[in-house]
Amino acid sequence: MKVVVAPDKFAGTLRAAEAAAAIAAGWSSVRPKDELVLVPMADGGEGTIDVVEARLSRARRHESEVLDARGRPLAAAWLALPDGRALVEAAQACGLSRLGAEERDPLTATSFGVGQLLLAAISAGHRHVVVGLGGTATVDGGAGLAEALPEGAPRKEIVAAADVDAPLLGPRGAVAGFARQKGAANADLPLLERRLEQLADRAEESGGGPWRDLPGAGAAGGLGFGLAAFCGARIEPGAPLVGELVGLEGALVGAALVLTGEGALDCQTDAGKVPAYVAGLARARGSSVFALAGRIEDGAETAYDRVAELGPEGLLRPEELLAARARELALAFTAHSTIRP
Repeated sequence: MKVVVAPDKFAGTLRAAEAAAAIAAGWSSVRPKDELVLVPMADGGEGTIDVVEARLSRARRHESEVLDARGRPLAAAWLALPDGRALVEAAQACGLSRLGAEERDPLTATSFGVGQLLLAAISAGHRHVVVGLGGTATVDGGAGLAEALPEGAPRKEIVAAADVDAPLLGPRGAVAGFARQKGAANADLPLLERRLEQLADRAEESGGGPWRDLPGAGAAGGLGFGLAAFCGARIEPGAPLVGELVGLEGALVGAALVLTGEGALDCQTDAGKVPAYVAGLARARGSSVFALAGRIEDGAETAYDRVAELGPEGLLRPEELLAARARELALAFTAHSTIRP
């Protein structure tokens, strides 16, 4: 039977392509005659340009020198797509993974480098730019991005591809939902929230908006808001956009089963993450869906036909355990299915 393997990265351990390869190896060790189609996925966050570049042979990678979240120069990549668009990944400039644990401080981290990447793509002649959001070290609402843009710069067609549907402020916003994982202490949260509220007030008083309550405005520390307010960007869910670029819908045609996953299945998964998107697309086509994750929060498993968790050891032996869990899923599937190897 046809099996599509479409996971996101397992953050901090495996890239999406590595995760897909490990899952495929485990599955095929039990069912070697199955047709496996690997479609590594992303949602706009870290690894997005790698996933898209691997699937589009005519995509061209460029590097530009920008500033990271601490204000230090680095070489960040972006893609020129075959259809004339450019794909920028915010995490290339101000990604959390680019900082050591002791360097993470959302009180001072800046999205300035994302503005520089955006300008690099525009300067290269691209009138339509997709900016992937997610995996950043920042909670500045795009204030740094705005500083990098020259005043009165011509507006292009910009799409912000958000990995979550969170608003800018409040209990589901950029601070409450994500600031702690970027290094913020509990005592920092009120100040960060006030900063974002004041930024939104100033931006919306000048006309346009309101942007603060848009789904995805809180993505990437409020970069969704910043791109909408300062660049006129349209915010869209990132997973469907990446899925379109990598041809996921076509790959799902005729698939009996889809294997997906990421580092964690939790309350954020249904807010725009890859597994939820892949599962919805697969079910609409009558495919069963199995999910694998390093950690599975109570209740998150109900969206899938079967799930497998790597557990704490997954951080130490991710490839080995991902293949082992895929093998276990294949054995369980074969034992209860009329479809045999």
